[in-house]
Amino acid sequence: MKYRNIIKAFTAVALVLGLAGNSVQAADLRVGVEGAYPPFSWKEADGTLKGFDIEIAEAVCAELKRKCVLIEQDWDGMIPALLARKFDTIIASMSITEERKKRVDFSDKYYNTPAKFVAKKGSGLEISKAGLKGKRVGLQRGTTHQCYMEKIYPDTELVLYGTQEEVFQDLVIGRIDAQFSDSIAADDGFLKVDAGKDFEFIGGDQHDEACHGPGAGMAVRKADTDLRDQLNAAIKAIRDNGTYQKINAKYFEFDIFGG
Repeated sequence: MKYRNIIKAFTAVALVLGLAGNSVQAADLRVGVEGAYPPFSWKEADGTLKGFDIEIAEAVCAELKRKCVLIEQDWDGMIPALLARKFDTIIASMSITEERKKRVDFSDKYYNTPAKFVAKKGSGLEISKAGLKGKRVGLQRGTTHQCYMEKIYPDTELVLYGTQEEVFQDLVIGRIDAQFSDSIAADDGFLKVDAGKDFEFIGGDQHDEACHGPGAGMAVRKADTDLRDQLNAAIKAIRDNGTYQKINAKYFEFDIFGG
């Protein structure tokens, strides 16, 4: 009888600890971020993550009263890592597209900015099917920009990279004729720094609804509808209470939420 009582006591303690562990886990929101896409996300020399996406993630976590656990992930592996439960949501400037919605669900958009080409000043490069035929255009692999280029400019030679930083580096040394990316990432992350002083936007805004979708959203697993709804409520709340605008103003001179 004594041993049975001891076993029951251990079982009760284990149950309490198990419940406590689940409570701690539920309090954390594990967020997949890239950390290599300024001004949306980058890493300081000490390893600290900074950027618009990072602060939006922290603001959303605060609104949900959950601890934000930021988990770095290479862009190519973002959706596979989410599906493998490495994190609970992706907040990494991921555009909402029909193709991605086959695998994951999305919150409402939290910003929307156009894509643009960048080339060397005075390049004379014409943004047209004829003008880009045979030209080498660099872009980040697995993005909506790759979809757009393959669809609209099929005769262009695409040079694909793992990170946006690598695209800019090869543009500077002349390995590619132009680059194609989000306009804000190109402007703040390249044109406004010393490395980009000899380069400029060309060809105006580029957009295709099927490829680019309505904007960037926060991705979740399809089964996590409650979390999706909570993220939607949090996005609305930080827009309504001014938190979003304060973060926006730190990085941009206009409201990037879009129409």
